[in-house]
Amino acid sequence: MSARPIVQYGDPVLREVAQEVDKVDSGIKDLVSDMTDTLKEAQGLGLAAPQISVSKRVFIVDLTAVDLTAELKVFINPEIIEKYGDDIEMEEGCLSFPGLYQKIVRPSQVKIKATDIDGNQFELDADGMLARVILHEYDHLEGVLYIDHLSALSRTLIKGRLKKLKEVS
Repeated sequence: MSARPIVQYGDPVLREVAQEVDKVDSGIKDLVSDMTDTLKEAQGLGLAAPQISVSKRVFIVDLTAVDLTAELKVFINPEIIEKYGDDIEMEEGCLSFPGLYQKIVRPSQVKIKATDIDGNQFELDADGMLARVILHEYDHLEGVLYIDHLSALSRTLIKGRLKKLKEVS
């Protein structure tokens, strides 16, 4: 397995609603392995399959860079059950938008249901950074990008930088 190229803003796959995974087979396990290698190489906190040109409902979260007790989490066919808690504004980046960080408002907590790499269903209540990364990566599966959460004014202010990213992709 190996790291794969991360698609940049402007690639149409980032705007697609990703397809359900029929079953957790060797193909999905290989995909998750490649995603893990890609995420480690990119030094990110999360990665969704569409970011490596695979329109499948899979994302991973690895907070070990900010929490030494954290473990890699795999989410296959995730469903958000509930978003709750206070709306918190925090700076976010995205591996598909290199060098672009913006303040994004998201709920502080999320309850999610998904399937793990062994094909088992699980539910998870997350808060803080884990909730934020889950919500960010889940958005990728819906074809939603973090810049979509910006106000019109904020988006106008970064229009030039977005145009440059699109030209590179």
